[in-house]
Amino acid sequence: MSRSQAAGRFRYRKQVVDGRTVRVQEQVKPGVVDWPAVQAKLREQGIVLVGGGADEAPEVYKRLPDVLAAHAGSIRVKHTLRPLGVAMAGRDVHDPYKD
Repeated sequence: MSRSQAAGRFRYRKQVVDGRTVRVQEQVKPGVVDWPAVQAKLREQGIVLVGGGADEAPEVYKRLPDVLAAHAGSIRVKHTLRPLGVAMAGRDVHDPYKD
């Protein structure tokens, strides 16, 4: 699925808070990924998640076994790594390099 399908659509507007202008995010269309459920599932698996959003949920990506199976004739898997933690900017952090 696409990142916008996963996270939904958001609109940003400027708002004055305590005398300074800030960007406020409001959701226009909900996404299909239940982000709190994904966070709980990762915690149950012992994976520490810092930042991120529904558009980076594991459901958004292709399954690694399927990708490896598609390349079965050209690769040999020696090790499979399991994440211990994931750190990325949160949805509320402005990224000037975002594509």
